Amino acid sequence: MIPFNKPYLTGKETFYIEDAVKTGKISGNGKYTQLCQDFFEKKYGFKKALLTTSCTDALEMCAILANIKEGDEVIIPSFTFVSTAIAFVRQGAKIVFADSCESNPNMDVAKLEALITSKTRAIVPVHYAGVACDMDKIMALAEKYNLLVIEDAAQAIDNYFISKNGEKKALGSIGHLAAFSFHETKNIIAGEGGLLAINDERFIHRAEIIWEKGTNRAEFFRGEVNKYGWVDTGSSFLPSEIIAAFLWAQIENLDAIQQKRLNLWNTYYDQLVNWSKSKNIKLIEVEPFSCNNAHMFYVVCESLEQRTALIKHLNQEGVHAVFHYISLHSSPYYNEKHDGRELVNSDAFTNRLLRLPLFYELEVEKVIQEVLKF
Repeated sequence: MIPFNKPYLTGKETFYIEDAVKTGKISGNGKYTQLCQDFFEKKYGFKKALLTTSCTDALEMCAILANIKEGDEVIIPSFTFVSTAIAFVRQGAKIVFADSCESNPNMDVAKLEALITSKTRAIVPVHYAGVACDMDKIMALAEKYNLLVIEDAAQAIDNYFISKNGEKKALGSIGHLAAFSFHETKNIIAGEGGLLAINDERFIHRAEIIWEKGTNRAEFFRGEVNKYGWVDTGSSFLPSEIIAAFLWAQIENLDAIQQKRLNLWNTYYDQLVNWSKSKNIKLIEVEPFSCNNAHMFYVVCESLEQRTALIKHLNQEGVHAVFHYISLHSSPYYNEKHDGRELVNSDAFTNRLLRLPLFYELEVEKVIQEVLKF
């Protein structure tokens, strides 16, 4: 069986983990945490980067930093992982779901303004499959209505948005705050792990406090205060040095990993484009304002029945292909809280989108061979 995902190891992970253990400080915010954070700040231009134990934690930090309160409204796409919503639900927010574009699962920016009310506090674009949302338009709306933009860039590491003036901006560096994932299914991994990117300087000081359980411990370790104490809300958001050491081995090989994934992605696209047209199946689309980080390769089937048949065929031929999210507006937890709008594009992707295997060591030709038999 060809699995849907297989974590890629560079060979240095256990070496760096052993080195971290030998330093005598493995609880977090040590040597490897600093190496990783410095890398992300310098390469992608984040004003501050803080490693977290997961993308979910990074999103929860965003919700706290945004001062989301009971009754505030936050706009997110319905076609996303539950973490995007639950981080703000925990703060008491009402989630206002945005429909997807017809051509891809990202939120339909053309319909965003109609969702903004006097209670709206933030827009949370999700860069699905690493493909950029139209950040020029989202940021313009945020400025017009004095809203925060929090990028859910869980799948978008090392990808870029091309603005109207031609400037390339790293995803996660455009909104006020952003969250990334290093889960084992992502391009670079730490098993579990995440990153909070801060692009608005007013959030930096408080973010470090929230990150360290509501204490000014980070300032204490830098010698800026002679003792630390409880000064704000927060939680244990920072990961251990073990996770950071694992991630550092991945970061060192980022360019090679990205190039290999892009080669696999391009092979999929080139060899499936004619097949897809013959079956009335759509291939993943990369917007003209987005670069491609090859996080995912998906197809959009003509119907739920066709997708079910394709999954069955591939499983029988030893290929594990999987669908993805169920629209959050129809979830058992939140459907009664939803305002009743039909989100037809989100539901269409729920029923028709299928992800093909994509990982560093994938024998992509074997998968393509089985797909073409369908």
